[in-house]
Amino acid sequence: FCTPCLQECLKPKKPVCGVCRSTLSAGSRALDLEKQIETTETTCNGCNKKMYLSKMRSHAASCSKYQSYIMEGVKAVTKEPLHNTRSFPNRFTFPCPYCSEKNFDQEGLVEHCKALHSMDAKQVVCPICASMPWGDPNYRSANFMEHLQRRHRFSYDTFVVVGAFLCPVLQDYDADEDDMMAQVLMRSLRDK
Repeated sequence: FCTPCLQECLKPKKPVCGVCRSTLSAGSRALDLEKQIETTETTCNGCNKKMYLSKMRSHAASCSKYQSYIMEGVKAVTKEPLHNTRSFPNRFTFPCPYCSEKNFDQEGLVEHCKALHSMDAKQVVCPICASMPWGDPNYRSANFMEHLQRRHRFSYDTFVVVGAFLCPVLQDYDADEDDMMAQVLMRSLRDK
């Protein structure tokens, strides 16, 4: 959950989880869940390296074999073959819209802009939003720094990578939903 959604769940007199409707206590951590994540081992579907679930997110982001594993799932549900990957927008690294320095991940772009461009009032296009299928590549934010801090506090693709650990085809933004579901079912049977 993002903080605003979690705060909404905690507002009623008897707060409940937004997913399972279990009773919530404000300020209490799910220590049993944290312990389970820290002690449960899993294997990377790309390189077969064993690790704890707590390390999987960072591993998946840097494992080239895992990225290939994800792309296999994407290719399996894509209507047309992926001949030229250059025609697909890069959703992993971004240029600074102020100084055009390149190859920032989302968090790096936020930190770079906060450090070097916090006082720049020039209206610019958000390269992160522009790379998404729903993004408008011509929209200039009136206050880009505020936009970055509000809209990009967490990485959508990092969130998707966690989902992609369970369902690798989720990372394709343009895949047909019925094809994705069929592929997920096939992979879940195969990966048992």
